[in-house]
Amino acid sequence: MESTEEPSTPFSTFTAQSNKLQRQYQALLDKSTPFVLYRWAGTAVGLFIFFIRVFIAQGWYIVAYALGIYLLNLFLAFLQPKFDPSNEAIDNDMEDGAVGSLPTKQDEEFRPFIRRLPEFKFWHSATRAVAISFVCAWFEIFNVPVFWPVLVMYWIMLFVLTMRKQIQHMIKYRYVPFTMGKARYNKNSS
Repeated sequence: MESTEEPSTPFSTFTAQSNKLQRQYQALLDKSTPFVLYRWAGTAVGLFIFFIRVFIAQGWYIVAYALGIYLLNLFLAFLQPKFDPSNEAIDNDMEDGAVGSLPTKQDEEFRPFIRRLPEFKFWHSATRAVAISFVCAWFEIFNVPVFWPVLVMYWIMLFVLTMRKQIQHMIKYRYVPFTMGKARYNKNSS
């Protein structure tokens, strides 16, 4: 009996091995899903080790700044709803002149709060960014000389300007964003 298998090429072998590694990685991610606290604790430890590296080496401030900007971007996407009523109001206003609003009656459509960036994807992207930043902190090519206090002040200003809308919203509605997927509003707020 002859074998009907195709001859093995280096490309097909590499593809098979990379697919096997991707499946194993996805299986590990799937197993880690319920352990929210441990996942974030691991990311926080990785971030702390990265900042220790930057502090001891007295360099790689631009890598830390880029990481901070990226984490801020992820955090904003995590806080924002996937379907923003204010954006829909603008769209409706342009189409038919009526201003949209949140449902106020029982017969109107209820849409639960769905994040633009789910918690797991937020954690996964943040962890990858911390790991990549840590690796970059060991290569001299990424050690661009900058005056770090300017970067810190610029990051703080950027944080305040970008978070202004979210902070106002949280204060107005007494919103608690860290309930692990369940947005809560105070029933007495208007």
